[in-house]
Amino acid sequence: MTDSPHDCLRSDPDLGPLVAAHGELALDPADDLFQRLVVSICRQQVSMASAAATRDRLFAAVEMTPTGVLDADDAVLKDAGLSRQKTRYLNEVAAAFDEHGYSVDYFEGVADDAVREALISITGVGAWTANMQLLFSLGREDVFPVGDLGVRKGFSNVVGDGYSRAEMVEYAERWAPYRSYATLYLWRAEEDIAESVAEVKGE
Repeated sequence: MTDSPHDCLRSDPDLGPLVAAHGELALDPADDLFQRLVVSICRQQVSMASAAATRDRLFAAVEMTPTGVLDADDAVLKDAGLSRQKTRYLNEVAAAFDEHGYSVDYFEGVADDAVREALISITGVGAWTANMQLLFSLGREDVFPVGDLGVRKGFSNVVGDGYSRAEMVEYAERWAPYRSYATLYLWRAEEDIAESVAEVKGE
């Protein structure tokens, strides 16, 4: 019988104490990829409180589907709290989802790198946002978003300082094929990261 992700990480000298402290953390895949991606766009470069308020207004004002967004006047999106740039990003995401039919089911069985490529090709979706979708929308088990500040801080707390990003990626290979779960525990090693993760997931 194959060990579970938690069994594997529980035996790891770096992450084992975090597994013991926080229990068996879950990835919790989304039912609606589009809505999770919208939440990530709301979250870009603003406080969690501001993002949450914008999200609530936006979801109340617009049918949160690709068609609903495309049919909405830009003024409605801006009134909900989106900047001009984020209004453009949201329209670009809606257009791409409408054109290609992107969804959780669409990406089932598609390799992680191909999912990243598809999402990053959309204006307004960068590497961080694409990785958050792999983790929290698609529930992929082996994602290590080294570009995330919380991951780097957690890594420094757990493993030590002085590692470059490339060295962190190399070090994290010991946690494969469950680097997504390792990521969850590294976030818990940094204060207040759990709240930020909940915001990305739209909770």
